[in-house]
Amino acid sequence: MRVIDTALAGVKLIEPSVFGDERGFFMETWSQHTFAEVGLDLAFVQDNHSRSSRGVLRGLHYQLKQPQGKLVRVAAGAVFDVAVDLRRSSPTFGRWVGYELSDENKRMLWVPPSFAHGFLTLRDGTDFLYKCTDFYAPQSERCIAWDDAAIGIDWPLAGLRPQLSARDKAGVPLADAEVFA
Repeated sequence: MRVIDTALAGVKLIEPSVFGDERGFFMETWSQHTFAEVGLDLAFVQDNHSRSSRGVLRGLHYQLKQPQGKLVRVAAGAVFDVAVDLRRSSPTFGRWVGYELSDENKRMLWVPPSFAHGFLTLRDGTDFLYKCTDFYAPQSERCIAWDDAAIGIDWPLAGLRPQLSARDKAGVPLADAEVFA
């Protein structure tokens, strides 16, 4: 397994070891022991699975109380996955990183608590999986506008009109958002 630091402290791009032959492949997607050895000593309490068609944009989501760290990956399809630093005291506050995660590259992204998370599906029938470090707390959930110019995410929207939920359409600008200290 290869763990790659990103431009945002704490956010990690993970390339698992994949063993394949003419029959298919095998990869370990989570091992507490292996992840702890590379400095990611994590405890997960909830797994989530979403399926989306091409052009669905989910995010930018976070929870103020009970913030969730998320280990995310794609089992089928592809996404452009984004993390935004919401720690006001951080030198990278309001900055973002984004990576393509797909069934082909098998990459994973670790998004620590105190970061907003979102993704754009790039193919129909995309299955997105994420392990969470805390339980979903709807009363604590917040949403930042996916297209906030102050953040300036370069979503790969060529030829796509993003499909948004009502909640995501109502996302607030970062300047008006409740964030972390």
